[in-house]
Amino acid sequence: MKFTSEPMTESIATEILKWRYPYPYDFYNNTVNDESMSEILDGTYRAVRSEKGELFGFYCTGNSAQVPAGRTVGAYPAGYIDFGLGMKPAETGHGLGSGFFTYIKREILEEQPDKPLRLTVATFNKRAIRLYEKFGFKKEAEFKADFATFLTMVEKD
Repeated sequence: MKFTSEPMTESIATEILKWRYPYPYDFYNNTVNDESMSEILDGTYRAVRSEKGELFGFYCTGNSAQVPAGRTVGAYPAGYIDFGLGMKPAETGHGLGSGFFTYIKREILEEQPDKPLRLTVATFNKRAIRLYEKFGFKKEAEFKADFATFLTMVEKD
């Protein structure tokens, strides 16, 4: 599948914040409120569309891709590009994650080719961890937040 990305808009952000994932991924469910809208519209998020032009997912970079509790415990040393991503719930579990991940990685590296990549994932999300490991990411740090335990994973040669 081919993808394209575009800057986040208020209408796209509203749609994404209304997505509902089934258990245990309901951890990623959001609400439409001023705080969520402010973050997703801060300029670090991009919407990703399928080749049919339908909203497929999103990604973000920088502090938006970090869990604040990880910053507190030093899980984010300098020198990396942090990124995070999310797929529309209806698109998950159909073998499309590799193509989606490849596209996002390429997009980020075209803009910032000089640093290795790092992402953060909840430890229960074994499906995502397997995908990231498939792309050469290795577990780096583990930390707890009030609501979950997280891993940082870094790109290794």
